[in-house]
Amino acid sequence: MPMPLESIVGMLPGGAEALKGADLGKQEKEFSHMEAMICGMTLQERGNPHLLNARRRQRIAKGSGVSVTELNTMLNKFAGMQQMMKKMGKFQRMMAKMGGGAAGLMPRR
Repeated sequence: MPMPLESIVGMLPGGAEALKGADLGKQEKEFSHMEAMICGMTLQERGNPHLLNARRRQRIAKGSGVSVTELNTMLNKFAGMQQMMKKMGKFQRMMAKMGGGAAGLMPRR
């Protein structure tokens, strides 16, 4: 049985403050839609989203109960996160070469 997002966020440091005024019901609904979209993909499509042509996108959207626009939005967010993670990896490698690493960004006590 999945835990409600509210209880998970509440366990995080500063999570109680983040919960104030947040509409977690809407976010839980978005998560369930994302899960349905991902479960509607084949293993090959999950591993390589570039395989998703218009026909496949229609199939996934129809099967998960969302519009193709919502599926495209999720895929664009995923692509953006992939790019950001690659940039972070490049930055960390650059910092390691300079001898700083990620630890060099944290203030010493």
